Amino acid sequence: MTQILEIRDLKALAKRRVPKLFFDYADSGAWTEGTYRANEEDFAKIKLRQRVLVDMSNRSLETTMIGQKVSMPVALAPTGLTGMQHADGEMLAAQAAEVFGVPFTLSTMSICSIEDVASVTTKPFWFQLYVMREREFVLNLIDRAKAAKCSALVLTLDLQILGQRHKDLRNGLSAPPRMTPKHLWQMATRPGWCMKMLGTNRRTFRNIVGHAKSVTDLSSLGAWTTEQFDPQLSWKDVEWIKERWGGPLILKGILDPEDAKMAAKTGADAIIVSNHGGRQLDGAPSSISMLPRIVDAVGHQIEVHLDGGIRSGQDVLKAIALGAQGTFIGRPFLYGLGAMGKEGVTLALDIIRKEMDITMALCGKRSITDVSRDILTE
Repeated sequence: MTQILEIRDLKALAKRRVPKLFFDYADSGAWTEGTYRANEEDFAKIKLRQRVLVDMSNRSLETTMIGQKVSMPVALAPTGLTGMQHADGEMLAAQAAEVFGVPFTLSTMSICSIEDVASVTTKPFWFQLYVMREREFVLNLIDRAKAAKCSALVLTLDLQILGQRHKDLRNGLSAPPRMTPKHLWQMATRPGWCMKMLGTNRRTFRNIVGHAKSVTDLSSLGAWTTEQFDPQLSWKDVEWIKERWGGPLILKGILDPEDAKMAAKTGADAIIVSNHGGRQLDGAPSSISMLPRIVDAVGHQIEVHLDGGIRSGQDVLKAIALGAQGTFIGRPFLYGLGAMGKEGVTLALDIIRKEMDITMALCGKRSITDVSRDILTE
């Protein structure tokens, strides 16, 4: 491949460089993957208005997300196992995001720990929290994020139980991978990935191992993660988490206007319209199809962000036009990371920035803060 011009080019390269079980983890959804596909496909149904003979000079994509300045309305989404797409993946992605001027969100289920990422960054990053049954561990996670000076907490609401993802089950996904003949072959055919992984000691869930009481070694980790997601999580839990955290709070996983209204009452700073990348309830509507209804319901009360299906700068622009203040990208930066490491993450962000900038100009706008539904056709 001589030129990388779009996110799908990075995806193709990542597929050649990352072992199948980890590439499939990023590139899959629950059950039939219908919602996963709809997240992307529904963006294509939204059409843009072309405008001409307007001043296109001095354009700006700068805006804010939860009051924090960003170079464009994009944050790197929390993604599990990022450090299995590329050695030290979370650390590299966080560094790329910092230089680019966009937020990086570290997942609870990351390979590199909160402290690992804090050690290689100079600006605050965001931390995503899963609420586990072991409450002492959750409180400790919040305190660790505060100690690392994280500037926002992203509380995920839509993973009380784990949706079934056929590819992960068929691949026997784990971190580190089990040394079965199948897995050994998958890794042996990706020598570059193997060499980089041999150069790091970060190969398991470092936010958990050594911090959760019942996880004493790798053999106990798998059972812990499958049993620990709390099916009794409720709106009451948001209250004590918000109090313990004491900083900006974003609620992720809202897909219904009624839930959006409940979220707005919690006093959180923002919500993320999301279906977990199509990885939880297959058959649910796409994130972008629900965005206008949720913005209409609560956009005057709470900041609304969007996650799911974004593969281009045009997708970001469409989300902003429909009322989102910001967006989150997961797979695009994972493809970049798997393809080219930190340079690939920067390239993914740059591709999205250029697409958004040119499209905004061709729609007759010079500033992202002026973009509204009037750039869309009926």
